Amino acid sequence: MPNLNDVVSLERTLWGAPSQSKKKTLQLISDHVVTLQPEFDADALFNSLIERERLGSTGFGNGVAIPHCRLENCAAPFGLLVKLEEPIEFDALDQKPVDIVFTLIVPQEARTEHLQLLSRVAERFNDDARLKAMRQAPDAHAFYAAFIAE
Repeated sequence: MPNLNDVVSLERTLWGAPSQSKKKTLQLISDHVVTLQPEFDADALFNSLIERERLGSTGFGNGVAIPHCRLENCAAPFGLLVKLEEPIEFDALDQKPVDIVFTLIVPQEARTEHLQLLSRVAERFNDDARLKAMRQAPDAHAFYAAFIAE
């Protein structure tokens, strides 16, 4: 299974992203991912993320969302770490608005790997000190460093 360092990087960190709604945020994420992974289709990615949200919100709690999907043309797990300009409603379990989003995209056949990576990401977001450091980060580099720190 890939290490989180193989899935997300500073290049795959979006800092101060405009935020208006869950749907617009997922569209922004889809469009941004395609600039980094041109073999992905932005519409297919957006539709996959929306379909997953229809099954139940990926609003994790504590101001964090972890939208995720399996996608055709995805050869290896891909993560995008996002800090939103302003918190948005995301139908989170705790009803708190979301300002940190980690999007995980995995190959279509990667069921076990998908769940293992989701678990690792969720563990990181269960750490209140990590979340505090991420929210206090002054820039993308510090935000990413706080997320990835062991």
